[in-house]
Amino acid sequence: MILQALYDYYQRKCASADPAERLPAYGLEEKEIPFILEITADGELVQLRDTRSQDGKKRVGRRYLVPQGIKRASGIAANLLWDNVEYVTGIDTRGKPERVVEQHAAFCARINALPESAQADAGLRAVQAYLNKIDPERLAQEPSFADAKENNALMSFQLHGEPQLVCQRPAVASAAMAAGDPADDTPRALCLVTGHPAETERLHAAIKGVWGAQTAGANIVSFNLDAFESYGKRKLQGENAPVGKPAAFAYTTALNHLLGKGSRNRFQVGDASTVCWVEQQGEAVSEYDTLFADIFGQHDNPDAGVKAVTTLFDSVQSGRFDGAEGAARYFVLGLAPNAARISVRFFHTMTLAELAPRILQHFKDLQLTHGPNDSDYPSLFRLLTACAAQGKADNIPPNLGGAIVDAILADPNTPYPSLWLNAAVNRCRAEREVNYHRAAAIKACLNRSIRRNPQEKEFQPMLDLDNTSAAYRLGRLFAVLEKIQEEASPGLNATIRDRYYGAASSTPVAVFTTLLRLKNAHLKKLSQGRSVSFEKLLGEVLSAVTDFPAHLTLTDQGRFALGYYHQRQAFFTKSDKTESTEEKQQ
Repeated sequence: MILQALYDYYQRKCASADPAERLPAYGLEEKEIPFILEITADGELVQLRDTRSQDGKKRVGRRYLVPQGIKRASGIAANLLWDNVEYVTGIDTRGKPERVVEQHAAFCARINALPESAQADAGLRAVQAYLNKIDPERLAQEPSFADAKENNALMSFQLHGEPQLVCQRPAVASAAMAAGDPADDTPRALCLVTGHPAETERLHAAIKGVWGAQTAGANIVSFNLDAFESYGKRKLQGENAPVGKPAAFAYTTALNHLLGKGSRNRFQVGDASTVCWVEQQGEAVSEYDTLFADIFGQHDNPDAGVKAVTTLFDSVQSGRFDGAEGAARYFVLGLAPNAARISVRFFHTMTLAELAPRILQHFKDLQLTHGPNDSDYPSLFRLLTACAAQGKADNIPPNLGGAIVDAILADPNTPYPSLWLNAAVNRCRAEREVNYHRAAAIKACLNRSIRRNPQEKEFQPMLDLDNTSAAYRLGRLFAVLEKIQEEASPGLNATIRDRYYGAASSTPVAVFTTLLRLKNAHLKKLSQGRSVSFEKLLGEVLSAVTDFPAHLTLTDQGRFALGYYHQRQAFFTKSDKTESTEEKQQ
């Protein structure tokens, strides 16, 4: 299903009317080529052109459409009309002259093996003439050659005065697309993606851009041990899962495009590099192609996620998903490194009509009163880092992000992972701070659990005076006691929250008797009107508390944190009218 969806995405992109949207045709790929050998029609070197430009701290070469590269490990296999310095020029850069001779011979042989239609091309004849009389001393005179040699960089050929590379000339490109790998003698089999007979791809192209995977890329489909063979199938030949060459090229090209640098379709969920796309493209659904990434990704523009959610709300309320638009399927794929391979962390597919309410339910579960600088629709990255030690992405539990995405895209009643609630509660206790993102995560986890077992009502976005949960009331009580201390002794370096929050949220009986005794001394420092107001508030909060529990469970600690957060927000969001009335009473 995954390969089929990527294959369909590739076909759609290839048929795009916008040239900038099109993906390379079968047999071609985009490659960064830092150096270009400009030659005359007689094979004389004009210059070695450096195509690199500054990109941050690195110099990045220009990307060109070239014949698809050969997948190689330690063997000798040449790419067609582009490769590194050793293959192209035969000049040793690493102290292995005998091997370089073989590499250069393989590069020349690959060119000479092209059919007559390509051999008649003027550009190819110029390359062959240059290779027959390479002058290392002349090449060494080029200012850029020392850098190219030091890095054994990639290079290709271009006729002087022409805009395209030699490998991009029509006759050469057509021959290259038809030739493929000359060493490949794989038999035909029924392709599992297309359902049609095709030559089976021996080694699938590497998938690059997965965070934490090898920089050279890794594979989703590969067999490299005898244990993976079955029914006499040969390892490394792709016969265990026969995928035709065109289909293998299509899905790998599509996935590398989605994962590419600057792609709007990709975002990070914990350790999972995630991509999303819509099944069909057109004016009706094109704006939803990057929907999931816009909402859950981490963007430089904080308003991007808010705009995406607002657009989704408007689409649902206007009924846009009731027709053909809502029937378009949406795909979300999460990939994570696994030794030499890539593991599929999660894969979801559903229609836009099914996806929209699940996303909106997620934000409804998170909805919480907050400060003016906090987003109404917090990103998944912010929620995860808020629950990680030191707020660092590296400390996010590996499977947590994927488990949350699974819960979002499943039935709206599916509970969030208990690990998320545990992480949020533990961060509140360890840092003695219940911030917006942690409280939102706790509320979402509690409400999802309540929805499956409705023995109590769901928690509201703001302070709920009718909630009689003992743990929730104790959290409110702790917030009131802290507020009394702050007003009685402003400017304290450490409040009761800094000293007692952890114990109060886990073993209330050991703390609250002391805190209630101390609050009497604090109340004496306040005006009579303010003291009476606090006494009334304490009475209202304690009316549903019959006893202080010896221990609170994990979920009750979440209720405690949420009660504390709600009460604190209620103090800060009082209206000016209420405050002025209290001042007159004082």
